[in-house]
Amino acid sequence: MSDETIDLRLHVWRQEGPDAAGAFADYSKYAKEINTHASFLEMLDVVNERLVDADERPITFDHDCREGICGACGTVINGVPHGHRKQTTTCQLHMREFSNGQEVYVEPFRADAFPIIQDLMVDRTAFDTIVQAGGYVSVRTGSACDANEIPIPKVISDRAMDAAACIGCGACVAACPNASGSLFLSAKLAHLNLLPQGQPERYKRTRDMVNTHDEANFGGCTNHRECEAACPKGISTDFIARMNREMMVAVITDKDGDLI
Repeated sequence: MSDETIDLRLHVWRQEGPDAAGAFADYSKYAKEINTHASFLEMLDVVNERLVDADERPITFDHDCREGICGACGTVINGVPHGHRKQTTTCQLHMREFSNGQEVYVEPFRADAFPIIQDLMVDRTAFDTIVQAGGYVSVRTGSACDANEIPIPKVISDRAMDAAACIGCGACVAACPNASGSLFLSAKLAHLNLLPQGQPERYKRTRDMVNTHDEANFGGCTNHRECEAACPKGISTDFIARMNREMMVAVITDKDGDLI
């Protein structure tokens, strides 16, 4: 073993399907001489190649961009969604963050709203249903215009961009003791509700998306703030407070957004 490789005592959750029983499997013998410059997903790639060579089923895990953009790669590493490094997705976590001989447990995000498909892969369709309920602007905004034609205070545009940074990975749900999706939901609401283009449907959007969240089997927020700590993009729980205020108005408006 060189100075640029490490051996891991690797344990990975294996589960054939949603209704099958699962358990941790010890893959320490396949996690030797791992290059410290590799990402965590590249480490799993190496382990999978060795599993295939040994005629064993490779580990199923989700991924796409491997650049911290798509939000597909979520896993729980030693009890922490995306691992111990703050504001880092699983695909951006590198093996130099681990020590030689370290024991590493890898498991899927666990929440009733995220049923396990297989091994480390979960079904996050519930997030899609929330966005479909109102995460869009349907009011005609006309043809393309100059960027500065609609004046937006910088503090507002910056806040909307902060909310839009959410990649929908689900770490907030996995970290929350109630399995709440409130941080994701509030970010998706804020990045539209803060901007002029989102005002016509502001309260209807809030009402529809919050109701869809609750119907999708997510838990409620009780301000543990574990979601904020686990979020790889640093989304603030301030957005949850904002969502709660807007929901109070939304429940006393009619479907067109007018006060009853």
